[in-house]
Amino acid sequence: MIRTKGINHIALVCRDMAETTQFYTQVLQMPLFKTVQLPDGGQHFFFDAGGGNAVAFFWWEDAPPAAPGIASVKKFPFDAKTAVGSMNHLAFDMEEAELEAALERLEEAGVPHTHMVFNHDDSPSGYAREMHEGVFVRSVYFTDPNGIMLEFAATTRSFGPEDVRHAPATLAEDA
Repeated sequence: MIRTKGINHIALVCRDMAETTQFYTQVLQMPLFKTVQLPDGGQHFFFDAGGGNAVAFFWWEDAPPAAPGIASVKKFPFDAKTAVGSMNHLAFDMEEAELEAALERLEEAGVPHTHMVFNHDDSPSGYAREMHEGVFVRSVYFTDPNGIMLEFAATTRSFGPEDVRHAPATLAEDA
């Protein structure tokens, strides 16, 4: 049996390593703990996201350009679909009490972000304006300099069997 201990790191691609390093170390205050110069001229840098987790970035001078709406979100929450095999967003775990301070930090740094904390629940819209006992996670969404959608997420309750109540969807067969 394969037994993992969690996610070691996620590796993304950035357009400018200096700009990305400044954002992750200064704005998000994630220490840079490892840098690699790649034999093809590229770079691979690792940032400490806390709890033994890391976010890593590759940079190549000749990397293909960003492809919003294909490989990344165009604009959350209204145009958040991305292509099969793409990454939609990266969520950093955070204590609920830290969310308001995180919003203030993003505002101070001029980072584009949702100007409210989203209270995710099981309502038809998927979120509520006010906190209530059905809210299972509270989130703040923002983008990094590469257009990657990020999230600060605070889980507000434990999950149980009643939280798994939808059958997995599949593509319809051709008629």
